[in-house]
Amino acid sequence: MERVEVVEIAMVGREGGVGLFGGLGPWHAFTRAIVQVPGIAAVMPVASFQAAVAQSDRIRNLILRYKEALLGQVQQTAACNALHELEERLARWLLQASDRTENLSLPLTQDFISQMLAVRRSTVTVIAGKLQQAGLIRYHRGQIEIVDRLKLEETACECYRTIRRRTDAVFRTREGELI
Repeated sequence: MERVEVVEIAMVGREGGVGLFGGLGPWHAFTRAIVQVPGIAAVMPVASFQAAVAQSDRIRNLILRYKEALLGQVQQTAACNALHELEERLARWLLQASDRTENLSLPLTQDFISQMLAVRRSTVTVIAGKLQQAGLIRYHRGQIEIVDRLKLEETACECYRTIRRRTDAVFRTREGELI
């Protein structure tokens, strides 16, 4: 936004990448990517990536599949942010972050989460406290640990399951295996 506010519109993990659509043509990003958690990433010059995509139907197919998954995630997240309670949204968000990092322990501050969910930090503190009291998460300065994933999934709105199901479907082969 022009006034520097930040709101998350999508979450990218090992299933995708930032700038992948540049491999399909001369697209320019109109948003900014923020690294939320530490991890390993590969960086490639756009020209080299475009050449690799041009030579490989498999790479191009993966990018198009990811485009479908990402579009579904963006659409579902917009609906979620408009229709669901913050407790459900926070549960969804934590589960998505856990899926993308393949970790139950997330190095995230409540301040950062409040920016991503477009709510006040104090509101995240209250809701996270509820989730902690229920035994679903444990948090302390800059660290959130999912303690009971199944109950957190029950607390999350339908959007978590919908996004997960759609993403898994996009990346399945005809034989049912994940790509």
